[in-house]
Amino acid sequence: MELDFIKEMFDSIAPRYDFLNRLLSLRQDVYWRRTMISALDLPDNATVLDVACGTGDVLIEILNQTGNQKLVVGADFAPEMLKQAKIKLLRENFSPDIQLIAGNALYLPFAPDTFDAVTIAFGIRNIMDRKSALSNFFNCLKSGGKLAVLELATPGSKFFLSLYLFYFSRILPLIGAFFSKHMKAYDYLPASVINFPPPDKFAAIMKQAEFTKIKWRRLTMGIATVHIGHKE
Repeated sequence: MELDFIKEMFDSIAPRYDFLNRLLSLRQDVYWRRTMISALDLPDNATVLDVACGTGDVLIEILNQTGNQKLVVGADFAPEMLKQAKIKLLRENFSPDIQLIAGNALYLPFAPDTFDAVTIAFGIRNIMDRKSALSNFFNCLKSGGKLAVLELATPGSKFFLSLYLFYFSRILPLIGAFFSKHMKAYDYLPASVINFPPPDKFAAIMKQAEFTKIKWRRLTMGIATVHIGHKE
């Protein structure tokens, strides 16, 4: 099953995941997460769910920008990713009240109208049934809540696109495989990004899941995109 392959892949690369994210993006991933959380404009004492939380970078960014919120939950289906997130949160001395749970985007164990905001960074492209996942996020949100989706993308400029694709398909897999010792993971990454829908088409899927006032912003010459949607 595709789900099993992706879960095994992320478990395998978890110990080197942060290092490789910084290296392969030239630390742009830090800026992208900061931009996503800023765009949410979270209220005080918000309840926030980060889906596909990985090693906890988005959770840390939420708390760095907004202070202690009422409830911050990270969900991921890869146990090794959650293990790394727990280690990082303890090392950074963040509140033990932050909750980490095992779960995936298609089966979230939360009642409707639970969260003020839902985030997902670099995770939605790994889900084939994106509309169902987005509908789950919608159900989890309170009325007036917001969804933020951060995802890698392909640049619009033809010249930059050719350079980007060369790096992404030839150089990045070699570096990723060397440091992670997982040959398939960084072959999968370029394919998953290239096959992900462009911003307008992804916005249309968000609309099908009942989100409104959908906006997106291209980052770093178009190699990442932040989408924001509202639950009326």
